Amino acid sequence: MTANIRRASARFTDRAAGRATHHAFSFGQHYDPEHASFGPMVCHDDHLLGSGQGFEQHRHADLEIVSWVVSGALTHGDETGGSETVVDAGSVAVLSAGSGVAHAEHASADGPARFVQVWLTPDSPGTAPSYDVVPVALPRNELVPVAAGDGSAPARVGVAGATFAVARLDEGTTLALPEAPLVHVFVATGALVRSSLAEPLSSGDALMLTDETGRSVTAAVPTELLVWTFAG
Repeated sequence: MTANIRRASARFTDRAAGRATHHAFSFGQHYDPEHASFGPMVCHDDHLLGSGQGFEQHRHADLEIVSWVVSGALTHGDETGGSETVVDAGSVAVLSAGSGVAHAEHASADGPARFVQVWLTPDSPGTAPSYDVVPVALPRNELVPVAAGDGSAPARVGVAGATFAVARLDEGTTLALPEAPLVHVFVATGALVRSSLAEPLSSGDALMLTDETGRSVTAAVPTELLVWTFAG
């Protein structure tokens, strides 16, 4: 039973013209064997893009890539053709890279964008690539599943036992965390108060729980939490 905090300030940072990315796990030239993965999660990136800026076409294979737009809007295009897809704030996008697909991501021309992207190792490699975008209704002060491996959420990911949920909490609201062998809690905006579980957490901080039960968190200010659970 463990509870580990990954502070925003401890993440690896890459900067390029018009964008900045904070990597919570080892990525590219940034290597830390103690922060390489969490269950099937092998990447947890926090991207800030200037208007019209982003990532030109690049290729992925055998990854489940889940993006949550925190603010602004993201445009996505891939080599399967068709028009670009716009992913607005409060929407989840799932790219199942499978046997391989090239895609590009940019902030819309209307303004900057921030999105959090997670890469998962899929259960079945080599599948046909697919892309899906789902807007999500988020009642206040509830943990709402938005993507899951068992079809119980609006979007599906190719990892059994994985669930991604989002909560928008008012100041002072206490939220019971889901019980699972692995729980990853990311403070996208706002802050959590100090508790017996952890020191205060601020925007960009993450809490990683292994075999913890009966835990809860309380919002110090209006807060958006991104919560992943894994079966092991």
